[in-house]
Amino acid sequence: MAKRSKSFKDINLSFKKHPITNDLMVIKDEDAIKRSVHNIILTIVGEKPFVNDFGSIINQSLFELDSGLNAIGIENQITSALNQYEPRIRIDNVAIDVDGSNHEMSARVNYSITGLEAPSQAVDVLLFPARV
Repeated sequence: MAKRSKSFKDINLSFKKHPITNDLMVIKDEDAIKRSVHNIILTIVGEKPFVNDFGSIINQSLFELDSGLNAIGIENQITSALNQYEPRIRIDNVAIDVDGSNHEMSARVNYSITGLEAPSQAVDVLLFPARV
């Protein structure tokens, strides 16, 4: 059995209570970091109280015309936001997939977790110009 050097815990945003302890449910390790990466990407800058520069500005790029430069800009914005706000990961790759015929854009972030012996992780995020 591999020994873990660190353990990560975050509050589950469903705010459900644990049935026995009545404490808030938590998510741990890989799932906690995956949720954090997803939240950083989708949080609009200025949306988080008291941390005005938290998040990414990809929502401003989603209305741009479909071009390779737009995809590169979104890739850079995601990389920059994650490097700044998620110190628990090392980004291996960010890939943007643009499907112009269906007006869809998605991002896949491949990363390694620092301080935790876990296989390489990936998060897929569907990028769209309005929150549903």
